[in-house]
Amino acid sequence: MDDREARMALCCAVEPGNLEVTAAVDEQGAEAVLASLREPGSRSRWAARAQAVDLAAVHRATRRNRLRFVVPGDPDWPAALDDLSTGEPVQKMGGMPFGLWLKGEGSLAAVAERSVAIVGSRAATAYGQSVATDLAAGLGMQGVSVVSGGAYGIDAAAHAGALAATAPTVAVMAGGLDSTYPPGNASLLHRVAGHGLLVSELPPGEHPTRARFLSRNRLIAALCPATIIVEAAWRSGARNTVSWANACRRIVLAVPGPVHSATSATPHRLIRDAEAVLCTGVADVLELVGPLGRQPPSRPDQRSWVDRLSADELAVYEVLPGRGQVDAGEVSLRAGVSLASCLAILDRLAEQGLVEPGPDGWRLAGERVTRTGD
Repeated sequence: MDDREARMALCCAVEPGNLEVTAAVDEQGAEAVLASLREPGSRSRWAARAQAVDLAAVHRATRRNRLRFVVPGDPDWPAALDDLSTGEPVQKMGGMPFGLWLKGEGSLAAVAERSVAIVGSRAATAYGQSVATDLAAGLGMQGVSVVSGGAYGIDAAAHAGALAATAPTVAVMAGGLDSTYPPGNASLLHRVAGHGLLVSELPPGEHPTRARFLSRNRLIAALCPATIIVEAAWRSGARNTVSWANACRRIVLAVPGPVHSATSATPHRLIRDAEAVLCTGVADVLELVGPLGRQPPSRPDQRSWVDRLSADELAVYEVLPGRGQVDAGEVSLRAGVSLASCLAILDRLAEQGLVEPGPDGWRLAGERVTRTGD
């Protein structure tokens, strides 16, 4: 049995994120660990399951469901997952997966290289779903893939937004890829597989459990340089994903929401405690995760024309009347600038369409009366 076969067998025998076995595989290799589990008299809790694994049946199920099984060292294996071997445990879980089943034609390594995780509440509000969809679509149009968990609420909105932008998206599942969970998202997940990837460290036939959702979250967080949490109550699976992102030293962003909304409790707390960066749109994300040498989309300049004037320019502008005219000497005196400087400033303001000369001096252009205090 080679390393690939041993890793497939361990995926079938050991629950994801088991610290003891993943550490042993890192130290001894998958073949040695599997052999020790199958030794007669092994006292490991996983021994009976390891001895019962039917790899031939697993291979048949993998082919029947058009899946691929990848392991570390394969071209499709994301190097980012290696950080799980050194990151701090979360809820007594951790470690790199032994292998992954993939459904879809894309390369997981390529998609993960420029990706962002978007997570949040299953019981999302209309506001949260709208934000998640807009973020995913906007990121997709900038060439950033979206990774999420395929669940109802924010996850589904994020996948839908990426698909709307015809961008690859990845759904990391907590059960085998022979069936979709939740069933209500079957159509959406079918589209995800067609335009991106479904991913699981569990073999076909395995069903989601609470513990598997929590261990699944570590893959979502580790795959991406950044995780965005849109909505979540304080104790939630999305909050768990943030913990994994912190353990893997990833960037965390949080979307603010209504202060009275329970689903905004986690994002607000993370922002308040400086555990997350405020996220109000795609530009905020690209500033943090954009590749070196590539500028994020420019933000609209929200300064008014007054903000663009220097102190002397503003002083000259302010002394001009809304009606009537003032000669340059009087403007110079009132503004407290030299006559030469005043004339130069008046010329510059005229070029900007703010002031204009008249037969008896200078005035605001078009009888303009806007002032800085208005």
